[in-house]
Amino acid sequence: MLTFSYAPFSLWLILPLAVSAFFVLLTHSSSPFKIGFAFGLGWFGAGISWVHVSIADFGGIPLAGSLTLMFLLCSYLALFPATFCWLLKRYMPVRNWLLAAPLLWFLIEWIRSWLFTGFPWLSLGYSQIDSPLAGWMPLIGETGVSALLIALSMSMALGVMRKNLTAPLIIAITTFVGGWVLSMQQWVSVSKQPISIAMVQGNIKQELRWAPEQQLPTMQKYQRMTDQHWHNHLIIWPEAAVPQLESTAESFLQNLDQKAAQADTGLITGIVNYNFNSRQAFNNLIVLGKRHIEDVEGHYSYLHANRYDKHHLLPFGEFVPFEDWLRKLGPIFDLPMSSFTRGNYLQANLIANGVSLAPAICFEIAFPRQIAANLTKDTDFIITVSNDAWFGGSHGPDQHLEIARARAKEFAVPVLRATNNGITAFIDHQGNIISRLPQFEAGVLSADISPTKGNTPYRLIGDGPLWLLTFAYVLFNLYRRFKPKTQT
Repeated sequence: MLTFSYAPFSLWLILPLAVSAFFVLLTHSSSPFKIGFAFGLGWFGAGISWVHVSIADFGGIPLAGSLTLMFLLCSYLALFPATFCWLLKRYMPVRNWLLAAPLLWFLIEWIRSWLFTGFPWLSLGYSQIDSPLAGWMPLIGETGVSALLIALSMSMALGVMRKNLTAPLIIAITTFVGGWVLSMQQWVSVSKQPISIAMVQGNIKQELRWAPEQQLPTMQKYQRMTDQHWHNHLIIWPEAAVPQLESTAESFLQNLDQKAAQADTGLITGIVNYNFNSRQAFNNLIVLGKRHIEDVEGHYSYLHANRYDKHHLLPFGEFVPFEDWLRKLGPIFDLPMSSFTRGNYLQANLIANGVSLAPAICFEIAFPRQIAANLTKDTDFIITVSNDAWFGGSHGPDQHLEIARARAKEFAVPVLRATNNGITAFIDHQGNIISRLPQFEAGVLSADISPTKGNTPYRLIGDGPLWLLTFAYVLFNLYRRFKPKTQT
């Protein structure tokens, strides 16, 4: 049921109702780990079923094998809610669950966000981007909204058990009305000088992206689609839009660099770079054309500094754990471009025609702490590029866009999302979609987007209050457990 709370369905009210029903079951369960594991299998099995498309259609794995891999992945992710349920029931009396549950959930989900490089997809708060609770995101972030949902759901569950819904109704009214009031708060100032930006969606089929005979036609297609849009202040191509290694595409890039400079613009494109000396590959974003507004010529040269190296690499898609023996097991472990080197966690913003952009490639947009760490006082936009062709017509790309909207809402910074085959979209600083291109169509999306200045509370302090509350709660419970008993 949780899947219907997320995009593209966005039935956000289902989530607190479903989770509260689950908590009612948990209170009566004698096997909390098992029921938590079953909950996790349903949550992730349906929610990230789109992963099966990439495994079955592009991984070269038979149906039985792909279903087995999906079961293993979902089983791993289901361990987190299972552990949550076991710890909650083992160490916390039910009367303390209203406070203990959201703090424990926050801690478990934090572990999920970094363990084995992290996979924080389907965090509960994303489902609320169109609900009144989204108003809390600039204050406590999506992680805080997830904790708030757990508290709300737990209060409903306890109210049903005690046959007294007064407290749950008060909590629900407070959280939803509070979110609605907060949504009217202007955390930042919006520039009165919008910037004209164009994003190109080439719609190159996944099976053709790395075919040698398709490299030149792909590059020519992107350049042809751009020809009518050089008047924009900034042009963006998606992840790995140039399907050649950077070292072998120098002449094409130099020509593009000159064209952009002559058109008085900057161009950002995704490209793969391979260092033949160190044998390291990088998933890059590079800037061509003008770097600063006052420039009169392009600034590109091979390995120039105005670039971004992807930090959060996708397991098996961009790096293979234990690759020496896993690659021998099947084509899924030997996909093209599946051996990248990790870039630094902190990197300089891209500068294109005087515009400062904090970059995120593909699923990096799901890591709010990384985004926050790379935002500066000069950042105008968050730019995220992706290739969701791996996931066909599934709900994966819609969830990906939903996550990008949450980042814009949290930090009050507009997000520019350029993709190969959808969903390319402009997102304003309040998380609203300004405009978008249809999936599976080649097109160019243009808009005048205003940057923002200022900070949201979440951008300044992140998850600090949640950590403070968690540590205080742990210390308080340790004190109560081990304090000397007074003798009467």
